[in-house]
Amino acid sequence: MTVSATRRAVAAAQRIVVKIGSSSLTTAEGGLDAGRLTALVDTVAKRVAAGGQVVLVSSGAIAAGIAPMGLRRRPKDLATQQAAASVGQLTLAHAYASSFARFDIKVGQVLLTADDVVRRGNYRNAQRTMNRLLGLGVVPMVNENDTVATSEIRFGDNDRLAALVSHLVGADALVLLSDVDALYDGDPRRGGAKVISEVNGAADMVGVDAGSTGSSGLGTGGMASKVAAAKVACTSGIPVLLTSSDNADRALGPADVGTAFAATGARLSARRFWLAHAADASGRLWLDEGAVTAVVKRRRSLLAAGITATEGAFDGGDVVELLDPAGKVVARGVVAYDAEELPEIIGRTSHELPAEQRREVVHADDLVALK
Repeated sequence: MTVSATRRAVAAAQRIVVKIGSSSLTTAEGGLDAGRLTALVDTVAKRVAAGGQVVLVSSGAIAAGIAPMGLRRRPKDLATQQAAASVGQLTLAHAYASSFARFDIKVGQVLLTADDVVRRGNYRNAQRTMNRLLGLGVVPMVNENDTVATSEIRFGDNDRLAALVSHLVGADALVLLSDVDALYDGDPRRGGAKVISEVNGAADMVGVDAGSTGSSGLGTGGMASKVAAAKVACTSGIPVLLTSSDNADRALGPADVGTAFAATGARLSARRFWLAHAADASGRLWLDEGAVTAVVKRRRSLLAAGITATEGAFDGGDVVELLDPAGKVVARGVVAYDAEELPEIIGRTSHELPAEQRREVVHADDLVALK
């Protein structure tokens, strides 16, 4: 396989985030597969011994709790999932700690909810903690805190979590490990599907059917979520390698396996990344064509004159989505007005407004355009 610039970047990454899926760590019955976990730890330890820093985003907490709790399959109701996670998190953390101890490497467990990256203060706290762990030579083992997360504040899958963590820690690359060796242009189980070895932009994804759900019954991601996670990372300046856990040694070595996603955007500041991908939007503002051009192409502040309609109950300081006339989200930003203040000023130029209402609705420093 030709070693592209993207693969060379992944191979040379000093700080790398590795995400491993449930199906790659557990048996069909739901218990932890000690052999698979040991093989993964051996590979990560090799990377650390070579001077790299690794953050491990590990699924498997709920799956690891299935067998000890006497459950026959992954529970569907939230309460039983949280109970399984409570048991499984302890089992999973102990297994990792024991395995890494063979190499005298310490592991720190970091449990996150979506709230921890949605709320700016929590985001900064998580960032400081992760950077300190890495500075101390510890391998952070990150997972969604399934024990306390509710259906309203879940990441949905650890692929997205891994992409967010990659930016949070300033990673040089993201490696997504699952039970599929690469991205295909169709379902590889049906025959005739071809491997897509390099994705250098949106054009390489035209006609690709990534599906929508996983097939193992243990995870919640599937190829669609991995592609979405890769897009989040790549558009923020982080290259991604997608392959199977069986290829982990090559993925964390020469990176000559799987599918490589090139970084297609500039690395955003922590605040702009948070605005674009992590923060929850509390409302929407519809813009006219002139405002879209000013906000997206010229990176100008959004003024009241360019807004045609509003939606949602938001307060000044909340994050809102900005939509073009066709209803497409083109940007996100921190709004300076409460929702009830806007109807009387939208569509009006600054000289038509009283002095106290002439400030920007969304300031350029608090705004990020979306690709």
